[in-house]
Amino acid sequence: MTQKRSRLEIYLDVLRAIRKGVNKPTRIMYKTNLSWTPLQEILESMTSQEIIKKIEVNKRKKYVITEKGLNVLRYFEEMMELINIKH
Repeated sequence: MTQKRSRLEIYLDVLRAIRKGVNKPTRIMYKTNLSWTPLQEILESMTSQEIIKKIEVNKRKKYVITEKGLNVLRYFEEMMELINIKH
């Protein structure tokens, strides 16, 4: 049985997905294995913290990672590497 992901791990998974070019909400949901409501809460939280940015293209939402988001992701990936945590 696998362990439940922490909120931090979920945030990092969302950031990794967006960094790789998965930018539509439904695609992010499938890529990160989240249900719709928690994903919406996470995206809203990350947008308000300016970690990601919401862009509307032809009335469709897309998300892009900001410079701050890239810095957050780099920081935590370096920390995980230092203490030998695989992701």
